[in-house]
Amino acid sequence: MTSGGRELLKWIALVLMTGDHVLTVFGLGYVPVVSELGRVAFPVFALVMAYNLAQPGADAGKSARRLALWGLVATPAATLALGQILSLNVLLTFAAAAGGIWALERRQWALAGLLALVAPVALDYAWPGVWLVLAGWRWYRGQGGQPWLVWGCMCLLCLYNGNAWALLAIPLLRLGNVDVAIPRLGRVFYGYYVGHLAALSVGAAILV
Repeated sequence: MTSGGRELLKWIALVLMTGDHVLTVFGLGYVPVVSELGRVAFPVFALVMAYNLAQPGADAGKSARRLALWGLVATPAATLALGQILSLNVLLTFAAAAGGIWALERRQWALAGLLALVAPVALDYAWPGVWLVLAGWRWYRGQGGQPWLVWGCMCLLCLYNGNAWALLAIPLLRLGNVDVAIPRLGRVFYGYYVGHLAALSVGAAILV
């Protein structure tokens, strides 16, 4: 994938995620197209993250710490917006996945097992969410042969969602090869995640 293509994918996923959260926070139920496309956001974010962490020089430990920090910051807003304490928000899911990659790189099997097998019980998207990032990382590093692990995790994600719309992420990822000039704004995404949940919580408190 190109750098600009990855950023384009993240912006698309951001829009799809926002639409899904609006439906959830305001209790709008099922809305055609918006509801289906909302299932595409997570696998796009997950596989772009996996690609980034598979690149030479990527620091999975640094990513895990940053994601954990932002995930903790987002927890109050996510709890208010989505009306749940568990499962914990998706940034912490990604933090566990990045931490698992860091542990695998250093052959710290106990920590890797803790993050990949135990931690997901309390995380958004649970085991399919963490495992999809790990499978994508292995595939993008060229260690996975055929991408059957990625497909297997995508199927588990579909079971978790109760539908197959997440599979639309696979053809959408082809946009990652587009050579477009979009600057990297990593921290903007984290800030937006926290901010949009907080804003939706306030809006729902006023209007609902």
